[in-house]
Amino acid sequence: MSAVSSAVEMFDLDTAAADLALAAIAGLGSAPKTLPCKLFYDKRGSELFDRICTLPEYYPTRTEVGILRDRIDSIVEAVGPKVQLVELGSGSSIKTRILLDALLDPVAYAPVDISREHLWESAERIHRDYPSLQVQAVCADYTEPFGIPDPRRTPARRVAFFPGSTIGNFDEDEARRFLRRIADIVGVGGGLLIGVDLRKSEEVMVAAYDDAQGVTAEFNLNVLHRLNREAGADFAVDQFEHRSIWNRELGRIEMHLVSRVEQSVEIAGQRFDFAAGEAVQTESAYKYGLEQFAAIADGFRVERVWHDSEWRFSVQYLVVEDEPADQRPGMSAASG
Repeated sequence: MSAVSSAVEMFDLDTAAADLALAAIAGLGSAPKTLPCKLFYDKRGSELFDRICTLPEYYPTRTEVGILRDRIDSIVEAVGPKVQLVELGSGSSIKTRILLDALLDPVAYAPVDISREHLWESAERIHRDYPSLQVQAVCADYTEPFGIPDPRRTPARRVAFFPGSTIGNFDEDEARRFLRRIADIVGVGGGLLIGVDLRKSEEVMVAAYDDAQGVTAEFNLNVLHRLNREAGADFAVDQFEHRSIWNRELGRIEMHLVSRVEQSVEIAGQRFDFAAGEAVQTESAYKYGLEQFAAIADGFRVERVWHDSEWRFSVQYLVVEDEPADQRPGMSAASG
């Protein structure tokens, strides 16, 4: 962990390239085959996701942005002054700017992202536009245990910001464990401002993950390009295609990469066979009801909920309801 410049501090907790191969091997060795969605977010994948967020079919971003803008006074009142804002999956930080423009005397901003280059560029832009704000960029896989540095000024509380409905990428047990770790990180008196996608018509949900321009397909296929480049795999990327479906039984959208032909692929000396038409699941996106989500928010109590007029999406503020499991001086770390 090291500070790279006096302007933006970079705390590098990222995993090595070898871990990409291990993650891919573990997923492709399962039945049915999977690849973890965290593999989406190299620099190219992060750029493609930023494009997805502007697409007409992708309602979550514009709906969430609308909620943040329309309800910002109420949100800021709930969050309170002098916070250290921790953003999980910093992306382009568009939503963060809505908060930073309105928060009362924020102490520090700590974006957490697995894409080092994308994180650095985003953190630099925030520092340039908010020069008095301490920026602590943390390069880490936030789905695993990680830590957040203490800021120079003592905050009134630490508040995590997890926009974009990414909580839907976890199954129920994973979501419980993840939220428990975030509760540990923000600590007693801390909070979580989170985007939660709501159930709606199947047509609307599927289209959001299978746009007419093919950007989501390119985003999905980029996982294979990344594995070829960084993990020494030999995927014939043009022999796979993107597919998005609604799994009604499990209440989730699923994204798959489907093999067009019978073929085999090698990663780090291990070979995997694919039948024609065989699918590799790359993402799940669970859609929630309000009571259903409150039931899995381990370590938190839902204090406020804001939603759009069509009940497509919600922004929720959760507060820690009990003592965190692990608090260390200088670095508050989540436990596994």
